[in-house]
Amino acid sequence: MDQDFERRLLKQQNGPPISPTLSKRFKVGLSPVKPDRGSDRFIPSRAGARWHIDFDLIYEKGQGRSPSKPNNNQQNTNQANTPQTNQQQQQQSPQHLMYQCLLRNELLGSEIDRIKYNQLESKKMNNNVISERKNLFKYSLRMKRVDCNETTSPYSLSPIGCKSQKLLRSPRKPMRKIPKVPFKILDAPELQDDFYLNLVDWSSSNVLSVGLGACVYLWSACTSQVIRLCDLGTDGDSVTSVNWNDRGNLVAVGTHKGYVQVWDALANKKIKQLEGHTYRVGALAWNGDQLSSGSRDRIILQRDIRSSSATAPGNSDRKLVGHRQEVCGLKWSPDQQHLASGGNDNRLLVWNASTSSANQSQPAQTYCEHLAAVKAIAWSPHQHGLLASGGGTADRCIRFWNTLTQQPLQCVDTGSQVCNLAWSKHASELVSTHGYSQNQILLWKYPSLKQVAKLTGHTYRVLYLATSPDGEAIVTGAGDETLRFWNVFSKSPSTKESTSVLNLFTRIR
Repeated sequence: MDQDFERRLLKQQNGPPISPTLSKRFKVGLSPVKPDRGSDRFIPSRAGARWHIDFDLIYEKGQGRSPSKPNNNQQNTNQANTPQTNQQQQQQSPQHLMYQCLLRNELLGSEIDRIKYNQLESKKMNNNVISERKNLFKYSLRMKRVDCNETTSPYSLSPIGCKSQKLLRSPRKPMRKIPKVPFKILDAPELQDDFYLNLVDWSSSNVLSVGLGACVYLWSACTSQVIRLCDLGTDGDSVTSVNWNDRGNLVAVGTHKGYVQVWDALANKKIKQLEGHTYRVGALAWNGDQLSSGSRDRIILQRDIRSSSATAPGNSDRKLVGHRQEVCGLKWSPDQQHLASGGNDNRLLVWNASTSSANQSQPAQTYCEHLAAVKAIAWSPHQHGLLASGGGTADRCIRFWNTLTQQPLQCVDTGSQVCNLAWSKHASELVSTHGYSQNQILLWKYPSLKQVAKLTGHTYRVLYLATSPDGEAIVTGAGDETLRFWNVFSKSPSTKESTSVLNLFTRIR
């Protein structure tokens, strides 16, 4: 066969020209081996896939999805697995959320420039595709939307788009930092180490009252000036409780002999002394002009200080008899319709203010789940009817109650004696002080009951707690004879003025 004819024949069959060296390897009369036109690389079709759905299915509620559904045993094992719990917390972190936004921008063309917008979009996507199962390992083709208003420099060396760059430049929410040390420490000599007393309270006029031995001292948070209000040592008596009224001009003082004195803080003058208790008065609570007092004689007396008959022994507006041992905690609800009382009989009682009976022996609600004395009581200012209570050394639990339905809600074991509870005025948070054996201060997030912060410093039981009038700071007192001031609660949310053109007060007309 002619060599020129053979060269043309091979060129038609194989495509590229064959060098003369290779043509010599073929023998005349034998057809050459036809090479494989395929490739070892498989390029799938991208037309039928949707990345904006498949990408959402990778993380559903912080957990990876697998093609096969695990059984119950595997689910229980995964829930108890600590590394997986840590992984879920990392996936909920702001850094992980930012990374997800960048992936959506670059892969899916979501054009997210704010974290808040991404959260709303992801919620809508999850609601639409929860019931739809798709294969995760697929290619998809989705054209990115081009915003004509965004101008990107042709000389930009950034590997990400303009929306992602704007996302990275967007201001981020600063991380909340709670100081681990107090910002002020005051000496409090003769501060008693008694679980059943309440010797510290903070008024709405920013004045702190402290019962030290037989005296009551007033400390101004504005001027740091200290004034001795009264001295009961001349009568052989001692201070067992103090409590300010709502206006911050009157302070009630409970004594060891069972008296309740009402003092005018501005005039430094005692205006009334109430009798009726036979033992020490360890708990006080104001409700307008009504003053409730709980004593070791197991009785709660409620009296109107404007009445002249309130000073006479045995005369009182209401007499509440329900506890079997000493009353050590009293708190009125924010709507001033219910009084919660805790006692050494491990019971939490709720009384109605609307009851007109002078002697009431049956409380409206009774809770007996605590296993130790109930001193720590706090009503939530954010949720109507929500009541929190803490038990003593044998109980160590904080329990939450719905007083509207009389049902228990949640319970958390703190590991130590619960001495006091206080709600934040601006956020759904709760602070608790503890005695045996941790002597610590804990900040809780409600309703998740996640521990936000743990503060230590007191060497004795943290028996006393009060909140500042602005709701940002607390003061704690202990048997180590110190008062420590902490910044634990978040600041009040600032009210931003409306910038709408429809607002008549933003423009001069």
